[in-house]
Amino acid sequence: MLKLVANPGQAWSYPKLAQALRMSVSETHGAVARCAQANLYNQHSRSPQNSSLLEFLVHGIRYVFPASPGPVVNGLYTSFAAPPLSKELRFESSEAPVMPFMDGPHRGPGIKPIYPTAPEAAWEDPALYSLLALVDAIRTGRSRERKLAQARLTEALS
Repeated sequence: MLKLVANPGQAWSYPKLAQALRMSVSETHGAVARCAQANLYNQHSRSPQNSSLLEFLVHGIRYVFPASPGPVVNGLYTSFAAPPLSKELRFESSEAPVMPFMDGPHRGPGIKPIYPTAPEAAWEDPALYSLLALVDAIRTGRSRERKLAQARLTEALS
């Protein structure tokens, strides 16, 4: 759903979405079906249910996809270390978490992504990257970081 939010109004098909997310078409179809069943996706308008999605991201994502910083790896900055939160918070670069990605330009404590191919998809889509970083801030951040991420997600989903 974050990919659809990141690219509003863009026509999509399962093969296009699967390719952009580095998933198989069957995985993509199954994910969209589960989101529809959970009221996170409207099959008639073929778009995310933004209010339900926001509620899930703010209140449920950290329980469904728990994460904590792991060993130092190459990757893409995430959580508070990635835009848009990196402009609002101060932090030591050695503490900056990353989504593990072999070609990633940064090193830091690795945060397991919500899906194994999420860093690759984020690398190619800056809007998706920002949304995934905000989700990681909710999954791993302290109270202030979670509140800022919630505010930015609310803006993105309204």
